[in-house]
Amino acid sequence: MPTEPASVELGDDLALLGLLQLVSPALPIGAFAFSQGLESAFELGWVTDEATLGEWLEGVLEDGLTRCELPALARLHVAWGKSDVAALDEWDTWLAANRETAELAAEDSRLGASLSRLLGSLGLLPVASALPANAGYVTVFAWTAYARGVSTRQTLLGFAWAWLENQLAVACKALPLGHTAAQRLVERLRPALVSAVDEALMLEDDALGPALPGLALASALHETQYSRLFRS
Repeated sequence: MPTEPASVELGDDLALLGLLQLVSPALPIGAFAFSQGLESAFELGWVTDEATLGEWLEGVLEDGLTRCELPALARLHVAWGKSDVAALDEWDTWLAANRETAELAAEDSRLGASLSRLLGSLGLLPVASALPANAGYVTVFAWTAYARGVSTRQTLLGFAWAWLENQLAVACKALPLGHTAAQRLVERLRPALVSAVDEALMLEDDALGPALPGLALASALHETQYSRLFRS
């Protein structure tokens, strides 16, 4: 029987399983209820098929996650490791300030609250003095990954993967997009996720900030969209 390499340790396995648990669609925090403006892009005719969805996702990844959530997540992960309360507050506040619509802000705060409640029920919350008041989802995600022993880079990859899976699930419900087409987009975008993490880890603070006017407009219009499946 083949044996595992000596370098594979129990801690690595548990960290991987902890990350898989954190990014699983089955995690009961309600992430399935949000589309991040994508449902409105369908309604407006901006995204109509597999090709245009791929272009939309690539744009959001390049001009959004790469310059906002991912680099902030890296800084938050490091801050949790150093118990740097000031940095935790700073980056949690910075993320909240970059939510350009009421729905995007509500999504971040509600998912953060839901994940915090879940962690509390599992006995996994940090000490109360360390967690920023009304911490957003990215901040709580960073804590959970850190507490599970997940590296900074793997934390970013997991977050990006969860975002992609959620967006494709939205498309399968509302576009509609076939599941085979969704898997083609996974194959198309997997290298882009890695590149996004690479870039996010290299960016200096003064290079951060999303540039997604289309997504912001779609999200704002979603607030008054007549028929909706999703909360954002």
